[in-house]
Amino acid sequence: MALDRFSNHAAQYAQFRITYPAALYEFLLSVTPGREAAWDCGTGNGQVAADLAPYFGRVEATDISQKQLEQAAPRPNIRYTVSGAEQTPFANSTFDFVAVAQALHWFDAAAFHQEATRVARQGATIAEWGYGLVKVNEQIDPLIQHFYTNVVGPYWDENRRHIDDEFARIPFLFAQVEHRRFEERQHWDAERFLRYLQTWSSVQRYQQEVGEEPLRLIEQPLRELWGEEKREVCFPIFLRAGKISK
Repeated sequence: MALDRFSNHAAQYAQFRITYPAALYEFLLSVTPGREAAWDCGTGNGQVAADLAPYFGRVEATDISQKQLEQAAPRPNIRYTVSGAEQTPFANSTFDFVAVAQALHWFDAAAFHQEATRVARQGATIAEWGYGLVKVNEQIDPLIQHFYTNVVGPYWDENRRHIDDEFARIPFLFAQVEHRRFEERQHWDAERFLRYLQTWSSVQRYQQEVGEEPLRLIEQPLRELWGEEKREVCFPIFLRAGKISK
């Protein structure tokens, strides 16, 4: 069963998490001829569901967090439902496309894959992706790495290792498997970047268990290195996609 690490800061998560590049969706749509129905599993605040909505007749978007779903933007053809990944209310052979963005590591992956196979149509596309540690430049990156590993490192759930190794230890037993890499680049000031760091589940756990804000340990040096201007931040995205065969 998936862990819920984001309900307590759902509004902040919706505001400061990244979107995904057009090239990623262009690739996925190119290998998905059916466009009647899509399932965005672990939708969070509905970012991916909203991006899929123009291309599919309907989108079912599920998450275990009601608070996250309350932050999702409504669309006429999106239905948001509180549901786990491993057991859903959907009928057999419903979907042409199944997506999981930055959420697979919270699931019982084997049970989710079984459920995805049940609710997907023959030959449907299943795509799972995530993004690794953000990059800024050679001066700031070591500070980010120190914060990630040494400051909040002990407060990451064990599941996080699946992001670090790009799902390498999670079997993906589907047909016609393809792997792709993408980048999402945005221009942020230091304040925006710090607010993004606050959405990390490890930062939230540190605050709960230690009773202090961990960002205080790097905020001053980060602001000094960053300066007043906006800087380009780069998120490396890894994706795997395959076809569901029954």
